[in-house]
Amino acid sequence: MAAQRSSINTAPSDDFDDLEGFGVAVTREEGVWKCTPLSSGALTSLHTAETELRELRSSGAVFGLLDIDDEFFVVLRPAPSGTRMLLSDATAAIDYDIAAEVLDAINVEIPDIDPDELDDIEPWEEGDLGVLADLGLPEPVLSVIVAETDLYPDEQIGMIAARLGFANELAAVLDKLPR
Repeated sequence: MAAQRSSINTAPSDDFDDLEGFGVAVTREEGVWKCTPLSSGALTSLHTAETELRELRSSGAVFGLLDIDDEFFVVLRPAPSGTRMLLSDATAAIDYDIAAEVLDAINVEIPDIDPDELDDIEPWEEGDLGVLADLGLPEPVLSVIVAETDLYPDEQIGMIAARLGFANELAAVLDKLPR
């Protein structure tokens, strides 16, 4: 069951206590990938996810992959000029605060869709499909992965990891997470 969206930029509520999923920080320094888990707070707060990623202070690439409630995923890539983001399903902003926060951060309106009609709406992505292009995942390839709406978000994230070459590192972290 989806947690109800209360309002943008609010502290996480008790409604999210049963939120499932995972957040993983991915770094690449000198050609070596490393994955580390993010806190559960990163699943409910864009600010928390961005802060945890910025605190890694890697000299190489840093980005985050969030699987929210097995419903959608978010790719976050902090940079000095601002965080680049991709939300795999814009309709998720109707039910999830973090999805609404992502849309707000990229200046996209929350879709005006009746929550009862969500199952009849084909999901679409919003944000930067080129967010990982310089690391070896071209925009057209990420577009195909996001378009695979028959897959669960963790499977889509697994495809991203396999394409970029850190599938084993991701699997090792996910195996240790309580899920």
